[in-house]
Amino acid sequence: MKKQTVLKLNLLIITLAFSAGLIFLCCGFFNRVPRGVVINGIDVGGKSRKQAVAIIRQNIEDGLKTKSLVICGNRQEYRFTYPEIGYKDNLQKLIKSVKKGGESELRVSYYLNGLSEIADIICNNESVFPVEPYAIFNSSGAPFTYCAGTDGCKADKNKLLNDIKNSLAGGFEKVQLKTDTVKRQTALSAVKRDTRLLSSFVTYFDGSNVARSHNIRLAAEKINGSTLGVGEVFSFNGTVGERTAERGFKPAKIIEKGEFVEGVGGGVCQVSTTIYNAALLCGCEIEEYHPHSLSVSYVPPSCDAMVSGNYFDLKFRNVAPTTLYIRARTGTNYVAFDFYGRSDGNQYFYKSEVTGTIPAPEEITEDESQVKAGRDGTESTGYLTVTRNGAVIKRKVLRRDKYAPVKKVTLATENPEETDDLSASP
Repeated sequence: MKKQTVLKLNLLIITLAFSAGLIFLCCGFFNRVPRGVVINGIDVGGKSRKQAVAIIRQNIEDGLKTKSLVICGNRQEYRFTYPEIGYKDNLQKLIKSVKKGGESELRVSYYLNGLSEIADIICNNESVFPVEPYAIFNSSGAPFTYCAGTDGCKADKNKLLNDIKNSLAGGFEKVQLKTDTVKRQTALSAVKRDTRLLSSFVTYFDGSNVARSHNIRLAAEKINGSTLGVGEVFSFNGTVGERTAERGFKPAKIIEKGEFVEGVGGGVCQVSTTIYNAALLCGCEIEEYHPHSLSVSYVPPSCDAMVSGNYFDLKFRNVAPTTLYIRARTGTNYVAFDFYGRSDGNQYFYKSEVTGTIPAPEEITEDESQVKAGRDGTESTGYLTVTRNGAVIKRKVLRRDKYAPVKKVTLATENPEETDDLSASP
């Protein structure tokens, strides 16, 4: 019984082995390319299908390595080769259908790997944004340097994609990138319109007073070249900063408690007064100002703007439709401010009127060193007039001020009658 089982088992193994060999031989036969088959000019007859595929594809890749896709842009040339250029074929399907002794032409199509992304990169690199006309604000010399700008260009991505596909489908012809002009949106005349001179104001000082002249020029220099955006507020103290010896300011006459005394930064109030008037004449909105306690010589009453420390400031807001540009000019005996920007179509005029006087108190002294002339005080009103095309559209009281008198001190005399006689003489 056992011997019969062993014999049956051995017989089964032999049968299976024979069947497997037969299957192997059949598979080898049927996986071979028939004799005399030529594909793309290459004889692959008798080769296994795997060998035939490898031979033909190696031939395709060798040919592809000699080719390149060239894209010509305005800025540079872009070159792509294998394996950036890939291909597709119908070889697997074709090789199963070939007949003995037949010649076949393989269909091969080429493509650029990452075509859309590459087109984006090229188009972005070759496209140029237009440069709009602009003005450079100068702190000296000509107020503005004007640049006309340049038109830009935009690469045509859709055409580039089509041209690349056509080139790869044909003879790998060069592709010329097409760009379209992108025009500037602004004219240079508009830039010049936005940088016209709107107002100027000048005051004069004693150039021989070296310390005071120095302070005026230093403060003006710190303002020169400032710009004020639409709606922004200019702060004199914020722009000029503290008036201290460490920051370069010198002692000169200032007004303190109704008296002219020495103080660091004397003369700076003439700068704040000058820019105050220039700001009024270009239509700025005054948000903070302070009159002096005494009237000053360089402007009429109600035209001054005192600054002191961090607590008395001059502030004005740009209510114009565009940025304001502020230029300071100083000379031997003058300081001036010019405002540039776009006109709102109005003309601004500022005028003050003296409405009364405050008599100066008198005092008699026997100390000749205390004698001083004195001066009456002043009451005044400032009026702002706005016109358009010569017609008045608004006139309003901008401010009312009182300037204190300066006490008159005269020297006592021993003979009043003689004094009277002398004062009556011509």
